[in-house]
Amino acid sequence: MAEEAGKFGIEKEQPIEDTVVKIYRCSKVVKGGRRFSFAGLVVVGDRNGTVGIGYGKANEVPQAVEKAVKDAKKNLVNISLVDGTLPHMVEGRCRATKITMVPASAGTGVIAGSSARAVLEFAGVHNVLTKIYGSTSPKNVVKAVIDGLTKLRDKETIESLRGVEIEAV
Repeated sequence: MAEEAGKFGIEKEQPIEDTVVKIYRCSKVVKGGRRFSFAGLVVVGDRNGTVGIGYGKANEVPQAVEKAVKDAKKNLVNISLVDGTLPHMVEGRCRATKITMVPASAGTGVIAGSSARAVLEFAGVHNVLTKIYGSTSPKNVVKAVIDGLTKLRDKETIESLRGVEIEAV
């Protein structure tokens, strides 16, 4: 099958991978003791420009993670990348969180906290510098990173939107 795909010029899709960013535990006090419920924050992506985040709640951790993965696969977004980094500096926001992402030269790596790193690595970004201002709550950070990544535009898109040619400086 894979050789047939190559023969006809059809590219084989990258498999979607997932990782758990954070597990939240909530407890409710009832007559017999405490009842625990769990929520999972998950990032999925193909490490090639497609990434999504999901959140799921259940009474046990595996079911919460499973629901989160299902939710993340529904919320996939495509992003523009240039040589494994971002095409330009971008700022993402979510509530009290602001994250600035700056493209970096080859060999720099992903300089980011754990929540932002998960999203950026699963999106396929290899070289980037980040700085978070305000809240560092994982829920807000992953949403802010996704917000910033969806604002990215590559050179060809901007040229077609403006109807002019852009020269590299």
